[in-house]
Amino acid sequence: MTDRPECEGTHLRHADTAGIAMPAPTPKPTSRDDQMESAAGVWTGDSTQVGVWECGPGEFTADRRGNTEVCHIISGSGTVVGDDGVSAEIGPGSLLVLPKGWCGTWTVRETIRKSYVTIV
Repeated sequence: MTDRPECEGTHLRHADTAGIAMPAPTPKPTSRDDQMESAAGVWTGDSTQVGVWECGPGEFTADRRGNTEVCHIISGSGTVVGDDGVSAEIGPGSLLVLPKGWCGTWTVRETIRKSYVTIV
């Protein structure tokens, strides 16, 4: 029991992002190259989702008109290019913020694993 009753039932979530068991990959709907992807959810709240995602080499489009996504790249490499032409080379340690309204293309050179937070 805590001296802060408003905290009762609210539990810490923890995941080893590099070692988490990923579900079987499925086809990536927006892939231009028949890529496969997998995602393991860690936590879901009212307007927030947190998890780990992995995608193989190739190119896909992304649309963040409905939410903001914050990504931390754990492994792999690639390039992310917004429809506005702004690009980023990404690899282990990269932190990306794709604000609500962002649209663009990901080119995955080496299978990417990232942790993500999406906020509606």
